[in-house]
Amino acid sequence: MTHQPPSVIPFCAWSRSIGLGWDNPYTVRYASNIDDGPWHGMPLGGFGAGCIGRSSRGDFNLWHIDGGEHLFKNIPACQFSVFESDGSSSQAYALSAEAPEDKSLKSWQWYPKSTDTITTGTYHALYPRSWFVYENVFQSTLTCEQFSPVWANNYQESSYPVAIFLWTAKNPTDRPLTLSIMLSWENMVGWFTNALKSPEVKIRDDGSPVYEYQSKLGDSQYNFNQLIENTDSVGIILGRLGMTEPIDEGEGQWCIATPKHPLVEIFYHARTHPTGNGQDVWQSFAKDGSLPNYEDETLAMEGERVGTALTVRFTLQPGETLEIPFALSWDLPITEFTAGVRYYRRYTDFFDRNANNAWKIAHTALEEYQNWRSQIETWQKPILEDENLPSWFKMALFNELYDLTSGGTLWSAATQQDPFGQFAVLECLDYRWYESLDVRLYGSFGLLMLFPELEKSVIRAFARAIPASDEKTRVIGYYHTIGAESPMAARKIAGATPHDLGAPNEHVWEKTNYTSYQDCNLWKDLGSDFVLQVYRDFLLTGANDLEFLAECWDAIVQTLDYLKGFDLDGDGIPENSGAPDQTFDDWRLRGVSAYCGGLWLAALEAAIAIGKILIENPVEKPNIASLKENIKTYETWLTKSAPVYQEKLWNGKYYRLDSESGSDVVMADQLCGQFYASLLGLPDVVPTNRAKSALKTVYQACFLKFHNGEFGAANGLRPDGSPENPDATHPLEVWTGINFGLAAFLVQMGMKDEAFKMTEAVVKQIYENGLQFRTPEAITAVGTFRACTYLRAMAIWAIYLVLKN
Repeated sequence: MTHQPPSVIPFCAWSRSIGLGWDNPYTVRYASNIDDGPWHGMPLGGFGAGCIGRSSRGDFNLWHIDGGEHLFKNIPACQFSVFESDGSSSQAYALSAEAPEDKSLKSWQWYPKSTDTITTGTYHALYPRSWFVYENVFQSTLTCEQFSPVWANNYQESSYPVAIFLWTAKNPTDRPLTLSIMLSWENMVGWFTNALKSPEVKIRDDGSPVYEYQSKLGDSQYNFNQLIENTDSVGIILGRLGMTEPIDEGEGQWCIATPKHPLVEIFYHARTHPTGNGQDVWQSFAKDGSLPNYEDETLAMEGERVGTALTVRFTLQPGETLEIPFALSWDLPITEFTAGVRYYRRYTDFFDRNANNAWKIAHTALEEYQNWRSQIETWQKPILEDENLPSWFKMALFNELYDLTSGGTLWSAATQQDPFGQFAVLECLDYRWYESLDVRLYGSFGLLMLFPELEKSVIRAFARAIPASDEKTRVIGYYHTIGAESPMAARKIAGATPHDLGAPNEHVWEKTNYTSYQDCNLWKDLGSDFVLQVYRDFLLTGANDLEFLAECWDAIVQTLDYLKGFDLDGDGIPENSGAPDQTFDDWRLRGVSAYCGGLWLAALEAAIAIGKILIENPVEKPNIASLKENIKTYETWLTKSAPVYQEKLWNGKYYRLDSESGSDVVMADQLCGQFYASLLGLPDVVPTNRAKSALKTVYQACFLKFHNGEFGAANGLRPDGSPENPDATHPLEVWTGINFGLAAFLVQMGMKDEAFKMTEAVVKQIYENGLQFRTPEAITAVGTFRACTYLRAMAIWAIYLVLKN
């Protein structure tokens, strides 16, 4: 606790009046997809540790505690409250602008929400920090800053399951003010695990595989709360009797804590009734800001729920300021996939694995929070002070990193094979499988630039998976959506690059290719995506991790051979089959396609470059003759296929969608391969003048002529901006991540103004229409979205990378 003034809220932070709703927020396109509504705030918690979220109305409503699973629900007793007295009058409010829907805690007074004409405060967010600034209600000036210790290249604290709430109170009046700040919390030990250990996988109405998740929400039997203190701090541990050995998923502890200080009084209530009327807490708190200092470690009975509360009371003289920190921690060390498949979380590398470390984690936070905040500020400072970057871009650049925390993130403990642990983020909450390779082609730039060791761990997992096979057959969901009989397809063919690293109900990293919407063994982009990401991750992390290249080489050779097998006419380029067989998986491409063909050419160039590096810098006695033979093969394929790409696809202004459909559609992402080739310093896939002509055509047809550029660039329109098929799905959607990737390409080609205009349009749609901190894959011109909390949107970091270079 200090008398220091609070840190300045960055000007570019996203902001919204506390409790102010949205007139016309985006709504979900398909009823089976998740739509929690617009009340999402910045998440709190370390990578892979589980996270919580607090919205701009002040309620704690996001609970991504169980790795890969989604729970969105206000838990009313988890809340801050403030009491204030000037000696003649007093007031007390729980700081959510929305009273509980379940009618619990009726005795509590809830904070007034802002209106269009009167504000009661402002919520600000710039990941990983957020702020509540309370106005026009209390006489004091109150700010609550919230953050977890996440900053670039930090592989320790960024994993911690902890949040700091740093309160700054100032008395601007001419008389003393007494304030109390209370943190109440419900004991949720045991809640966050799937009660169905082997849930049945079904095909959803949109063709995607889905399984049922039943949390143990409200199952608090045997939970208890214990007061704890040392010379520095006071806390309450929320635990459970009878934890198993080994520890089960969801078992462990929570803890709330605050430091001791001569200027404050600390009160507590160790056993509250969170689903009652709240009088056990509110009677004394609303009267004078105190709690009864009640200790009770009685176990919760069946059907009973228990909570706790911790209060700090202090008096401010006129003009005086005081800073009050609270820590919230949780120690739930196990992530379990299917029954019996368990991993320790990364943070357990720095704390014991006995599930009794919540107090230790909270105490560490109270000792280190000032250093943590300084580290965050130092990391962000060069970007925030860059006058060449517009404020909206800085805001979105940092806030889109939210997905690294709340994207169902996994980060396992270190092993000899994976010294930084294994890492994974979901494609999205609706498509609940990890690290979809086609999506991360753009969506992994943030991870690459900020946590390169985690990025390489993901690519290593793909390299290990490419040789594997799984002959179990299954139905392909796409055919279900079009009313056709589905062929049965093997899950994973040896040599095929898997689409994803698996799902949380099976065995992530080991059992890959979870999605069955399409037969991903037939996709024509995944192998190229893998090769390009290997070379990218090598080059852009210092170009010195030769072991990484060597570890991936065999997989590169195997998957390029596999992909070449789809070159049925022998022209050097694998053909698309006419079924949706690439990242636009509702879009039928036939023959040589601009998208997949360009990626293929760039991947061959990358493989040749990798092979030469491994020859010049041998690792563990490589087979030089084999390397040379591979390079010769790729050079032969490249020499043959490069002119074919031009001959079959270039029409004088842009590259055709494909060689056989006869479509005149202008595909927005037609030259992703050229973008990657240029990014990696490889020979051009297409001539520069043709690339610029194609980009200008894309900009005109897909962006400016699509609702005057209001929404961003649609995936594919005719040159005049009209749709080829008005009922099409993917061509008429605006994909957030594709737009950011396309913008990076525009910057690369000297079209920075166009890039920023298009990017700003997309950012505006997200952050002004209730999509913040759940950025979807796709938005439409009629105000709908699809696939929230989507990985690809972190492609905004590709724009920054190109600008920086």
